[in-house]
Amino acid sequence: MAERLTDRVMVVTGASRGIGEQIALACAGEKAKLVLVARTPEDLERVRGRAMEAGSEDVLTVTTDITKEEEVEVMYDVILSRFGRVDILVNNAGIAFFKSVLDTTAAEWQAMFDLNVKGLFLCSRGAVAAMKEQGGGHIINISSVAGREPIANFAGYSATKYAVQGFADALRQEVRSFGIKVTNILPGFTATEATGVAAEQAYEKGAVKPGDVAQAVVFAAAQPKQVLIHELVITPTVEAEF
Repeated sequence: MAERLTDRVMVVTGASRGIGEQIALACAGEKAKLVLVARTPEDLERVRGRAMEAGSEDVLTVTTDITKEEEVEVMYDVILSRFGRVDILVNNAGIAFFKSVLDTTAAEWQAMFDLNVKGLFLCSRGAVAAMKEQGGGHIINISSVAGREPIANFAGYSATKYAVQGFADALRQEVRSFGIKVTNILPGFTATEATGVAAEQAYEKGAVKPGDVAQAVVFAAAQPKQVLIHELVITPTVEAEF
């Protein structure tokens, strides 16, 4: 049986580590043509090697700061020059400061909105332009349950994810007639470097694993054109304090 994403051109932001790296590897195993995007070329090359070993035969790395409009424009120029199309965009790049409002600095607040919201917008806008021209595509956003449920000490991060939810819900209506699908994936607590929690300890308590999120991306991306999944929620298996 053919792999589910064979020859699909798939752009993954924040692909140099954590959830993004796992998404890249899972999609490589499904034979996607990958574009790995992040700010650190050394880490991107490491993930590129792992993705090739996992099964992808064509992996492009594009070092990009997605908060900068001009860099995103260059990124799409490079992608379209190489592949001629963008089938799937996975908006994964993000940053979080899990602090009370009193302890959150203005710089931290701005950094979260710049990457989690502005960067997602810039990448989505570029993808929509390409996908409209080619007659369809799929945008998958890695959001969070914090974008649907209020959580103490997550106010800044939660605000960005509420913004992602609203943007995606409106965009979905805007681009449906172009054959473009928009899906949000909402993981619960996921143990990554960003959380500052030891992974094994968190998994023992039931935390979501980055690989779980990656499999949700593959599932959503592999659906037929006529099937639109609005949201996939991935929750920890147990309630726990991390």
